[in-house]
Amino acid sequence: MQWKPHATVAAIVEQNGKFLLVEEVTDRGNRFNQPAGHLEDNESLLEAVVRETLEETAYTFEPTALLGIYHWKHEHNATTYLRFAYIGNVTAHQAELKLDDGIIRAVWMTEDEIRANAALMRSPQVLICIEDYLNGQRYPLSVVTHL
Repeated sequence: MQWKPHATVAAIVEQNGKFLLVEEVTDRGNRFNQPAGHLEDNESLLEAVVRETLEETAYTFEPTALLGIYHWKHEHNATTYLRFAYIGNVTAHQAELKLDDGIIRAVWMTEDEIRANAALMRSPQVLICIEDYLNGQRYPLSVVTHL
């Protein structure tokens, strides 16, 4: 049997020293995460991160760079994820949009607030992505080719 990781995307958005996160219901209680989700069939990674951000935050996401690709095995369910994290900006907040099931709210948090709530982050990827972003890690969008 061939093993396959779960391909996911995440949006890293910083405005005025605060990062866009979502509070969501999980089997371990409410947790915080970047707007993120699974890649769907016949969808590019860029299309997926734009869609997931809109569905989870009601903001339109405009990717500007690839932050990185993160390989992580979840300690609670043994699922392995390949997370493609994109940096970008948000515009056009559509407050009337209903957020995805399980999403409680979009929230803006400072790095210090994220660190203070580290135990409530959905995965270690949340803080690692923030740290990589703050350290200036960036790759051009063209580094990933969709055929």
